[in-house]
Amino acid sequence: MTTDSRFETLRNAVFSITKEETPNILTIARIVVIPVILLLMAIPTAFTAWCALFFYTLACVTDWFDGYLARKWGTMSDIGKFLDPIADKLLVTALVLMLAALDRLDGIWFIPAVVILSREIFISGLREFMGPKNIKVHVSQLAKWKTTAQMVSLGFLIMGEFSPEAIPSLWIGWILLSIAAVLTALTGWQYLQAALPVLTGSDGDIIDAEILDDVEDTDE
Repeated sequence: MTTDSRFETLRNAVFSITKEETPNILTIARIVVIPVILLLMAIPTAFTAWCALFFYTLACVTDWFDGYLARKWGTMSDIGKFLDPIADKLLVTALVLMLAALDRLDGIWFIPAVVILSREIFISGLREFMGPKNIKVHVSQLAKWKTTAQMVSLGFLIMGEFSPEAIPSLWIGWILLSIAAVLTALTGWQYLQAALPVLTGSDGDIIDAEILDDVEDTDE
């Protein structure tokens, strides 16, 4: 295959993407970029730190944009609902473990990371149990604040000691991650309270607790 034919194949593939496929492609791209971010973080230079932050920012943007496009175009799909929370959890888990390996989350500052990861595992288990029961949980402002604090904190921690001297990136990241951990614990507890009627066999198939951040009405 010649270079021109390869380019033509790539161009046709790109321009043949439909609106229905776009949100899911953005979600998959968020998963694909994770190893790139980790590799850049493993190289201890200011340039690679900025590159890692750039790709992380793109991943965060796609996290919002895929759901927005799916709702705007009415193209929410089962595969999107399945992939979106997985992509989010893979990104957060991979970054937390990498930051711990780089000693940017050590000592007392590793505790917020443990809280966040524990909540993700806990919520995943509940979602697995509640999904077949067609239970709906809506988003709350508290969950949105948690997600925002978590995303911003990881961005500062990615930069770490390579940020401009005037910006104490590690301290900002640690404080924001601690705030995110507190909000994580609160939303996790609220979710458990909301799920108790189902777990104990009570009637009802809709939980209107409005506390979860990665549910169907925010996914594509």
